[in-house]
Amino acid sequence: MSSKDVSAYKEYALEPQCSPTPRRDSSAWFSRLHRCKKTLVKFLSFIGPGFIIAVAYIDPGNYSTDIAAGASYRFKLLFIVLLSNLFAIFLQSLAIKLGTVSGLNLAEACRAFLPRWLNIILYIFAEIAIIATDIAEVIGFAIALNLLFPKVPLVAGCAISIADVMVILLFYNPDKSMRGLRIFEYFILCLVMGVVICFCIQLSLIQNTSVGEVFKGYLPSKSIVEQQGLYQACGILGATVMPHSLYLGSGIVQPRLREYDVKRGLVPPRPSPSSTSGNQVSEKTYYIPSLEAIQSSLKTSIAELAIALFTFALFVNSAILIVAGASLYKNPDAVDADIFSIHDLLASSISPAAGILFALALLLSGITAGIVCTIAGQMVSEGALNVKMLVIWLIIAIMNVANLVLLGEGQ
Repeated sequence: MSSKDVSAYKEYALEPQCSPTPRRDSSAWFSRLHRCKKTLVKFLSFIGPGFIIAVAYIDPGNYSTDIAAGASYRFKLLFIVLLSNLFAIFLQSLAIKLGTVSGLNLAEACRAFLPRWLNIILYIFAEIAIIATDIAEVIGFAIALNLLFPKVPLVAGCAISIADVMVILLFYNPDKSMRGLRIFEYFILCLVMGVVICFCIQLSLIQNTSVGEVFKGYLPSKSIVEQQGLYQACGILGATVMPHSLYLGSGIVQPRLREYDVKRGLVPPRPSPSSTSGNQVSEKTYYIPSLEAIQSSLKTSIAELAIALFTFALFVNSAILIVAGASLYKNPDAVDADIFSIHDLLASSISPAAGILFALALLLSGITAGIVCTIAGQMVSEGALNVKMLVIWLIIAIMNVANLVLLGEGQ
């Protein structure tokens, strides 16, 4: 052995060995666990807006279209339900990006960046869509209340549904503390969970239907391109992707952005009224999120929305169609039946409990969808016209009175 080899051997013998130790492995594991915990806590703090948006996709208008599709084609149009939810996730993600990056909801962005005449036209169309949607929510609530309590007339049920405005006045104020807003979000979440539980029980009551047959409905079918099937598919798509939900999605994510900037002292000072003019968004919408708030919130908001829509909204719409397909398929009385007749058919074909659960789910959907529709109407009126809150509540009151008049004439 040469002197060079001896010196190399001594260096190797004296060098400390760096084999991985259990301590390093455990520290790396704890580090990963800490990161996962931090991510989970952050995600849980964002739960709320996605479920409020999901309410727009499980409103009473979806009941009639999904029931008609299930009664006519059984499970074959579940693919359209899935496709509609994918479209909804894509469009809502764009709305969230607009609200997060610009700090403006869709109505405010239209007022800021579009010509005045075009903004007014879009506002009129949006209000017409919201009024039409709100009529369905109010009537759905009134029908459900009448099914559960036959002594309550439809007009009285419609009047009771106006109480949703009081709920908003008490809890929903995104410009104040997050505590009241979170209470409101949890209230909506509990109602959504009530709808889900009702349909879980209804699905458990179904017999003589295989799981494979149901999941096969999520695959494309030639029934979709048939004349009547195409009409049913368009009805499902139109009842799922609602215009007011896009206005809602672009504005409901902003309180968490503002909370992030307030905690870190990144909120810019409020500009004076003289510094805003023309098409610029004034005083009410001065807030522009910081880059840190955008980076912290954007991906989490989209993920929370996607999970809410792909689980709760997709489940409820699928459950409505599955229940109808399993119990009302090939029933000649079910194709053109109204909600009252469908309730009776479900009670007779499955069990009386199924009829009660159907009415209860419709009631909860009507409550939540009515509240969310009112919030969307507030955002559209306030953002597009920059009007005061008193004018907004006057518009909402007129909408509800119109609902009462229409229902009274319908009777």
